[in-house]
Amino acid sequence: MGSGKSTVGKVLSRALSIPFIDLDEYIESKEKKSISSLFADEGQIYFRKKEHMYLKELLNSNKRTVIATGGGAPCYAGNMDLILNASDTVFYLKVSIGELVSRLFPEKEKRPLIAHLSEEEMPEFFGKHLFERNAFYAKAKHTINCDAKSVNEVAIEIQKHLI
Repeated sequence: MGSGKSTVGKVLSRALSIPFIDLDEYIESKEKKSISSLFADEGQIYFRKKEHMYLKELLNSNKRTVIATGGGAPCYAGNMDLILNASDTVFYLKVSIGELVSRLFPEKEKRPLIAHLSEEEMPEFFGKHLFERNAFYAKAKHTINCDAKSVNEVAIEIQKHLI
C-alpha cells in the first residue's frame, strides 16, 4: 500500500505501449463488488481465493501486460511463485516506513485498512506488515527503492531492467 504500484504501472504501460491491469480493479470488475465489500461480505479467505484465481487467469493469458498486484497478493496461496514462474521481470517497489506515512496519512480516509489509525500509529502498522511480507517481497527479481523518487524516475529505472 502506497508504494505507487498502480501509478507507476500506468506510466510504464504507456511507455511500453502494452496494457496495464491493476489486479484489485480486475477482481472488482469480475466480482461486481469493491475489495472492501468482498472482505466485509465474504471474508478474507474468499477474497484470497478469488485473488489467486484471477491472478492465474491473467498470468496464463500469455499477453504482455504490466500487472500491479495488491500488497498482500504475493503473500498468499503461492502467488509469488506463480508470478516468478510467469515472468522474469518482477519488481518490488520498496518504500521506507517514514515515506509510507507521509504518502498515506493525508489520504488515509480512502484506505479502509488504515482509516482508523493516527499518524503516530502508522509506523508500527506499516513496520509489522512489511516485516510479515518481506520474505515474499524479497523474492522479486528486482527491488526498486522508491523513496524520494518521482513516478517517472521509478518507471525509467524499471525500463532499464527490461532492456
